[in-house]
Amino acid sequence: MRIAVASGKGGTGKTTIAVSLLLTLAALPDADRPSKLQLLDCDVEEPNAAIFLKPVVEGQEEAGIMLPEVDTDLCTHCGRCAEVCAFHAIAVFGEKVLVFPQLCHGCGSCAYNCPSGAIKEIANPTGTISWGTVPGTRDVRFGQGEMNVGEAMANPIIRRLKQAMFKDADDGVTILDAPPGNACPVVETLRDADFAILVTEPTPFGLHDLRGAVQVARGELGLPVGVVINRTGVGDDGVLRFCEEEGVPVLLTIPLDRRIAEAYADGAALVEAIPEYREGLVALYRQILALVEGVA
Repeated sequence: MRIAVASGKGGTGKTTIAVSLLLTLAALPDADRPSKLQLLDCDVEEPNAAIFLKPVVEGQEEAGIMLPEVDTDLCTHCGRCAEVCAFHAIAVFGEKVLVFPQLCHGCGSCAYNCPSGAIKEIANPTGTISWGTVPGTRDVRFGQGEMNVGEAMANPIIRRLKQAMFKDADDGVTILDAPPGNACPVVETLRDADFAILVTEPTPFGLHDLRGAVQVARGELGLPVGVVINRTGVGDDGVLRFCEEEGVPVLLTIPLDRRIAEAYADGAALVEAIPEYREGLVALYRQILALVEGVA
């Protein structure tokens, strides 16, 4: 099962929930523990799950996209490459061919459709992926992507991370820590997930961004979703009323608690600093199993 943890905005506690759920499942008795367990940090602009998990890195590789390179001796300047490029990353002006790397998505259409074979693709690294194990656990795997400074597109790195880490996880549980927001990197993270946990806070800002997150996850991608409301005790009941009206289950509520902030500041996972939260996360996991089975 692939469980994505997302949020419509940053700072809601998304990574806190993702890491704590992973550690909670890792500590379950053998009869209840998933056969395989891993976390993928897909927030490739600012990955920080490793701060809490302190993984032992076993490998790393570059990730990116393939960019077109035009052989001017073979090019007939027919303009076919520009016609098929949906992202306007290549243009033909007379006998001049221009490639705009910042717009290219590496789809390969230009090379595939070039009638003279004048275009080949060359690797353009835009970041890295790394993987390893979480110490103190029984073979819990960890992977993260990290985008190079100044790069614009996160999707190729997220896609490569998922390809690398999904090889042997089909019969276990993978937790995907998504980037904040509702843009393309979030969609790429949620793609092929079985369930989306949406973490929010009980404020007008949290409600506003939760609406968008529900629309993306459930409305556009057709995923079953559930909500975790963090920092309850402040704000208003707008999020609860929205979830009730839309039929979105509230899986867990976490009160505003100074101890959580102190643990976060120390780089400690929630369930390590305050073990009593494990029970609520186990109940959350069981609700997800029931909801996914119900959809299936």
